[in-house]
Amino acid sequence: MKAMVMGGLGLSNLALQDLPDPRPGPGQVLVRLHAASLNYRDLLTLDGKYGSMQRRENLILLSDGAGEIAEIGAGVKEWKVGDRVVGCFFPFWQNGEPQDYLLRDAPGGLADGMACQYRVFNSDAILPIPPQLSFVEAATLPCAALTAWSAVRAAHKTGPEHVVLTQGTGGVSLFALQFAKAAGATVIATSSSEEKLRRLRSLGADHVINYRDDAEWGKTARKLTKGRGVDLVVEVGGAGTIKQSIRATKLGGTIPLIGVVAGPSLDLPLPLITMNLLKVVGVALGNRRQFADMLRAIEHHAIKPVVDRVFPLTELPEALAWLQAGKHVGKVCIEID
Repeated sequence: MKAMVMGGLGLSNLALQDLPDPRPGPGQVLVRLHAASLNYRDLLTLDGKYGSMQRRENLILLSDGAGEIAEIGAGVKEWKVGDRVVGCFFPFWQNGEPQDYLLRDAPGGLADGMACQYRVFNSDAILPIPPQLSFVEAATLPCAALTAWSAVRAAHKTGPEHVVLTQGTGGVSLFALQFAKAAGATVIATSSSEEKLRRLRSLGADHVINYRDDAEWGKTARKLTKGRGVDLVVEVGGAGTIKQSIRATKLGGTIPLIGVVAGPSLDLPLPLITMNLLKVVGVALGNRRQFADMLRAIEHHAIKPVVDRVFPLTELPEALAWLQAGKHVGKVCIEID
């Protein structure tokens, strides 16, 4: 099979290789992958910034992929050849609260990932693709969509009475916008250009703010709620955005902390957090049961993932460079022939 392998750290060490086709063992299935998607995590992995959670050489990249079952291992009853499936990010975290031992072997980190034609999965590490989605669209779901779902629906139980603020036009933020709107919430969305703001409006954002033109966008968001503040801020920026997020959030509100694309560290304004009774919580995807709940919601509400660009597997380095440039709206994906 063809696979894109990171021979060592750095984009220049990424190369297409011919590897033996894998075979499923007992309790496993072989999936012919047709698509994969990129995440900010992949850029960190290339730079060796995932610490003990990654291999530093001879690693097949990418955590998110979708395809169809090509072969069934002994003892597998719940799947058949031809079933369209998407992989779970945490293959051992089936239900309940996270534990260290359940979060090991995430694809594209310690285990080989999805930038290849074939991959073996345990039979309980995949789920069926919603019928309205293509393989490319389904490949966007394991990391970005489930993270957004955990922030907006699984943890916060967002509903029509809530106001949600999202940041930017990356995959997590757009899924958060779509899930919040499906729940009936009001959404305030920020971005950096009028073109991107128009796209956010087309996806249902009730209010948009250009954060490049408005350095105090947190205060502006609060004004849009008549001074009450937003219930939930889906925080993907990190150091560069958290202070404005705190200003935007209501007394007792919640800030799920997801990403650090605008910086990894800063001095937190702790008095503002404590005096306003804010809940700043880390969010790291979810378990297989939550993934299944999300897939049912996506099917029920006919949600379509936003795909920015699709590259062939041979152009994975160019796709990673495009992601790093930050010009995308939605997910950057890979089609696997």
